[in-house]
Amino acid sequence: MGPASGHGGDAPIAGSLRKRSVTIAGHRTSISLEPEFWAALEAAAAARGWSVARLIVEIDRTRGQPSGGGSLSSALRVFLLAEARQKQEG
Repeated sequence: MGPASGHGGDAPIAGSLRKRSVTIAGHRTSISLEPEFWAALEAAAAARGWSVARLIVEIDRTRGQPSGGGSLSSALRVFLLAEARQKQEG
């Protein structure tokens, strides 16, 4: 299935965050995001014809670049904000 497999379902956690597990490069990790961010991530993946897991892997790769950094959850939110701004401008 590639370097990442799909999420293991969502489980509610404190506040309005939803926690999902993904496998990135053979390592299982949990990501906590608000439901609205999960929906935006699913839409962004679908627009590319990708799985959410594949999009997460691609976003994760940017964290090693100078403008990247921080947690994976933060990187996902920043990516989605940039996408929204791009759509608004273009």
